[in-house]
Amino acid sequence: MSDAVLAIGTRKGLFLARSADGGPFEIQPIQFSTVAVPSVAIDTRGATPRLLAGIEYGHFGPSVMYSDDLGATWGEAPQPPIAFPDKTETTLTRVWQLTPSPSEPGVVWAGVEPAALFRSEDHGVTYRLVEGLWDHPHRPSWHPGGGGLCLHTIVPHPTDPEVMGIAVSAAGFYRTRDGGMSWEAANQGIRAPFLPEGQQYPEFGHCVHKVCIDPAKPERLYLQHHFGVYRSDDFGGSWHDIGSALPSDFGFPIVVHPSRPDTIFVLPLTADVDRTPVGHRYRVCRSQDAGATWEELGEGLPEGPVHATVLRDAMTASPAGLFFGTRDGEVHCSRDDGESWSLVGRHLPDVLSVRAAVL
Repeated sequence: MSDAVLAIGTRKGLFLARSADGGPFEIQPIQFSTVAVPSVAIDTRGATPRLLAGIEYGHFGPSVMYSDDLGATWGEAPQPPIAFPDKTETTLTRVWQLTPSPSEPGVVWAGVEPAALFRSEDHGVTYRLVEGLWDHPHRPSWHPGGGGLCLHTIVPHPTDPEVMGIAVSAAGFYRTRDGGMSWEAANQGIRAPFLPEGQQYPEFGHCVHKVCIDPAKPERLYLQHHFGVYRSDDFGGSWHDIGSALPSDFGFPIVVHPSRPDTIFVLPLTADVDRTPVGHRYRVCRSQDAGATWEELGEGLPEGPVHATVLRDAMTASPAGLFFGTRDGEVHCSRDDGESWSLVGRHLPDVLSVRAAVL
């Protein structure tokens, strides 16, 4: 069994946990204490893993840090690594997402607030604005969701660098097939029930919470919406609802198994007006047939009552296991695809982002 690393970004710092030979994860001392870490990534494409952390320095502003020694030391670009060009008259608020490209060595994508996409070609040290998305004619009409106007999800195709999807709250899902030069809204079939009858399937204006891709079937995407769970079999060309059999189709994260096709996981919350786990018990719902059927899994999780939300990036599936973190500072792990769970840590600050990798 290989060693593994778990990165936990919280409201008040970054925690790294290590596991040796399949043993329990041991949390190391806090890093960036009192600093919010809304995004983390573990880039394992090179000979040495690189950790990336999107951090918020309070009144000093957001930045991106990197480490090539598993957090022993950290580096930062001499100039702000992500900055809007002067002509945009825009200021960076938060780095919501850091995603290494699976098909382009050295390329890392960043999704930020206000909603924009940035590209790095030096392994995540410095970034430039993707102007094709920034200049999209829909952008002036985008409106923020409850968490702000944020580009929170980046879905690169695993083998074709020209193909990518992104999700913006609360604009919806957009895709490119020319490497980011042009973008199209891709929300057909997604329902917005708060709109008047006859207008409930808008081209854009959707509150998408998270999107993930099936690496074994890269045209297949899964989407957690504010009002449902959806699947697309044509990389967002059309969507259909797969959430009707869930105990609730409201939630924030959705993740796909890294090696088992058609296996996905969600963590339902009661409703948009009651963002607590269904029945006040943590239960991860798994589908092994691309959303046709679902099963609830919770062995080893607290029996309740629990009340904390799990945020969109606070759940991850990797060869190291399945993990989720809560807003009251617990992190749980499953190494058997959700069948059983163990506690990694508790009493951490509010968990914002979780990523894991085998070293």
